Amino acid sequence: MSAIKSSVLTLLVLPLLSYASIGIAAADSSLSLTDDRGRSIHLERFARRIISLSPNITELVYAAGAGDRLVGVSSRSDYPAAAKAVPEIGDAAGLDLERIVMLKPDLVIAWRSGNAADIDRLEKLGLPVFVTEATRLEDIPRLLRLTGQLAATSTQAEVAARAYETELRQIKRSYAGRQRVSVFLLIWHQPLMTVNGSHIISDIINLCGGVNIFASASILAPVISAESLLQADPQAIISGVLPESGAGELWQQFPQIRAVRNKHLFFVHPDLLHRQTPRMLQAVKMVCEQLDRVRSEQ
Repeated sequence: MSAIKSSVLTLLVLPLLSYASIGIAAADSSLSLTDDRGRSIHLERFARRIISLSPNITELVYAAGAGDRLVGVSSRSDYPAAAKAVPEIGDAAGLDLERIVMLKPDLVIAWRSGNAADIDRLEKLGLPVFVTEATRLEDIPRLLRLTGQLAATSTQAEVAARAYETELRQIKRSYAGRQRVSVFLLIWHQPLMTVNGSHIISDIINLCGGVNIFASASILAPVISAESLLQADPQAIISGVLPESGAGELWQQFPQIRAVRNKHLFFVHPDLLHRQTPRMLQAVKMVCEQLDRVRSEQ
């Protein structure tokens, strides 16, 4: 079979496989999918009017080929550029529930970690809420496929998911077996905040041959003391805090830490490091390169 024929067949077959996998009733195109709470969400038809409750979900919806179905997005939904033209409905600090209802969504997609306080309120208004949470890098293509199923854009979503998976496999092969480097990941500096081993950013550190020094913390984003950071004495510090916030001046207080002493202080833009989207692979590459620099300068 020629490559062209194979590609054509793929484009024809993928949607059919997706439809079959979610049990669509031929008469009304209804579907049921299980979200990341373990709850089954039933829709009478594919979602045509979607509201996103976080910038990372907005980006995922576009990546899955369903951007034209968005009728409302959370504040700071700025990627891709088209998202800036979609009406805003608030953010994790406060949603405009009246506006959400007026937009008449047939689906709200929420982020479990960021929207926990609002999910019940939206469901009490009778809105179907599909809750997502990526805790590992492999979850991103899974969420792309689910979004494609919800919005009837499975072909586009599958292409994006496969491209991501291919690139992720390549990165894993490139960095397998590297010498371990202890890492402190800064997500905020007033107070000092990091992530534990259940967070997707910790998965990035592990993939690159790093060791998250606070992986054993009991909560997802713990506040840590200066004393515990000094005691851990990481070899590398990676910040996801924008430099203009003043976070860079923080390390003057810790000259005895190896990372500070050896100038192994790195920055990854929070839009790449914190948003659970295909662009996270850019953050993976940056972190891996940064830890390689630590290894080479030991």
